[in-house]
Amino acid sequence: MTTKEGSLEAPTRHPLDWKNPDFWDEASLDKEMERTFDICHGCRRCVNLCTAFPTLFDLVDESKTMEVDGVDKQDFRKVVDQCYLCDMCYLTKCPYVPPHPWNLDFPHLMLRAKAVKFRKGETTFRDKLLSSTDALGKLATIPVVVQTVNALNRNPAARGVMDSVLGIHKDRRLPEYASRKFRPNAATGHPYPVKDGDNTPGKVAIFSTCYVNYNEPGIGHDLLAILEHNEIPYVLVEKEACCGMPKLELGDLEGVERNKEANIPVLSKVAREGYAILTPIPSCTLMFKQELPLMFPGDKDVQAVKEAMFDPFEYLVLRNRDGLLKNDFKAPLGNVSYHIPCHSRVQNVGQKTREMLQLIPGTVVNTVERCAGHDGTWGVKSEYFENSMKIGRPVFRQMAAHLDGKQPDFISSDCPIAGRHIEQGMAGQEGAKPVEKAHPISLVRKAYGI
Repeated sequence: MTTKEGSLEAPTRHPLDWKNPDFWDEASLDKEMERTFDICHGCRRCVNLCTAFPTLFDLVDESKTMEVDGVDKQDFRKVVDQCYLCDMCYLTKCPYVPPHPWNLDFPHLMLRAKAVKFRKGETTFRDKLLSSTDALGKLATIPVVVQTVNALNRNPAARGVMDSVLGIHKDRRLPEYASRKFRPNAATGHPYPVKDGDNTPGKVAIFSTCYVNYNEPGIGHDLLAILEHNEIPYVLVEKEACCGMPKLELGDLEGVERNKEANIPVLSKVAREGYAILTPIPSCTLMFKQELPLMFPGDKDVQAVKEAMFDPFEYLVLRNRDGLLKNDFKAPLGNVSYHIPCHSRVQNVGQKTREMLQLIPGTVVNTVERCAGHDGTWGVKSEYFENSMKIGRPVFRQMAAHLDGKQPDFISSDCPIAGRHIEQGMAGQEGAKPVEKAHPISLVRKAYGI
């Protein structure tokens, strides 16, 4: 069914046509950016989402014509640099996404521009370094090296050098590296009988992610403990590389493809063996659910992994609906300020983490559904740090808001980087009191008392 304005069908996402030579043609790219920016200029609904749209509208308003045709096409790149591919404009605001005939996909247009920039060799060493999460993690977690790296990341003088030389902002709180990585120290589980539900397979394969493996292994151990408590058999996938999201955000599509070639054969094997695949980090889950299937729409193995991929709380809530999840919670959590990150929202599975936390007696959840502003490596960079804190201010205020007349007992986000960013932003508020930060998976384990 259609109207004059377009289709009444649900929004859809077209594959990323990155193998087409036209994708890389700069004249074609500029033409599509001019078309898209002109529509955005006439609409302006996304002005409050991030700094990409205010940058665009300022360029237009300050041009001689006060239209997009008055903006120097080289300045289009200023808009691209402000986009961190959160996907919120596509998901929550834009009325012109396909199947509307105007066919706008602002995030993937920005990704195309980033990819052209990367292929031209205009990407900095800093950006390439930050996107190499596997290489950094393997190096930084070497014994002795790990203590040195963590000490330098906390040292003001060293951080000043990193700021001036590498462009990593001196005030950004960086995650520590773990001296004991997750994968070599993970519990092996027990061969419980498989209990399939109507909505979920009854056995799980864990893709641990770079962040859990190298930075916060406790999240992974807590997830395994929850599966163990619920007698859900699990395995760690045989081997894994970075999901590719940092490379995607950089525009390094060939790098994404290399990581895909390392991961998909392993993951498609467990998918076809009937496992649900869980990843504890939303961006990694989204990579396998959305971005790789859009980049490789004809790859049957990629599609098999997509169908088997679950957010951990999506999986647990579905198990609960099938009557297969234990609700023997022992410890109330009190007041929890919970932030749902953009890459969880884009999965379109609803607020499953909130649903799970609300199953816990003696727990009140304040849900904050807004971009926190850190956005992968973007908020680490010197030139974007202040903007990332500005974008996050409404979130910092809402997360600190009192619940039932009391301040939160915990602040939590499915994205641990966003959680750290929120903790830093809240600490900078006048009269702020310390609040414990914990990942939702860790909170559920705490509630189980295991």
